[in-house]
Amino acid sequence: MAPTPDGRPIPPPHADERAMLESWLDFQRATLVRKVDGLDDRQVRLASVPPSTMTLLGLVQHVTEVERNWYQRVFAGQDAPPVYGVDNADGYGLDPVRGMAEALVDWRREIDRGRELTADQPLDAAGPLSPQAAAVIGADSVSLRWILVHLIEEYARHNGHADLLRECVDGVTGV
Repeated sequence: MAPTPDGRPIPPPHADERAMLESWLDFQRATLVRKVDGLDDRQVRLASVPPSTMTLLGLVQHVTEVERNWYQRVFAGQDAPPVYGVDNADGYGLDPVRGMAEALVDWRREIDRGRELTADQPLDAAGPLSPQAAAVIGADSVSLRWILVHLIEEYARHNGHADLLRECVDGVTGV
C-alpha cells in the first residue's frame, strides 16, 4: 500500500472485500493519529468547540473503548471491563495523570487484540449482541463485516470531530 504524503496508508483501489474493509479502517485510524500528532498535554485536553466538552484525548480514549467493545465483547463474546473504568465506560472522561502517550498505547493494544481475535475468521462470522444492543439493531448478533463497516463509520465521524477540535486548538487543518 502506498502512503499519502503524511504517511497514512492509502487503501488499495482494487482488493478483495476483507482487504478493502481492513485497509479503509486502518486509513481512518491513521487519520485520527494525524489529528493528535504534535500537540502538547494541554492542547489534547482542550474542549475547543463550545458548548461541547469533547477533547482530542477523550476521542482517542473513546475509540479505544469502541475497539474493545466491538472486538472483545461483541465479536468474541468476552467479558472485558471498560479500559478506563466503569465510571468512564465511554472513555471521554480525562484523568489528570494519563496523557496522550498512554492513551495511544492503550488504543494500539486494543487494535492488536481485535486483529488477533478476527485474523482467521470469515466476514460472515457473527458475535452476540447484548439485549440492549439487539433491541436497537434488530438482531441478536452482527457479522464481522458489519463490525468493520461500523468501525469505519465510527472513526470517520469522529475524525470529523477531530478536524474541528484540532483547527480550534492550533489552527491546523487538513491533517
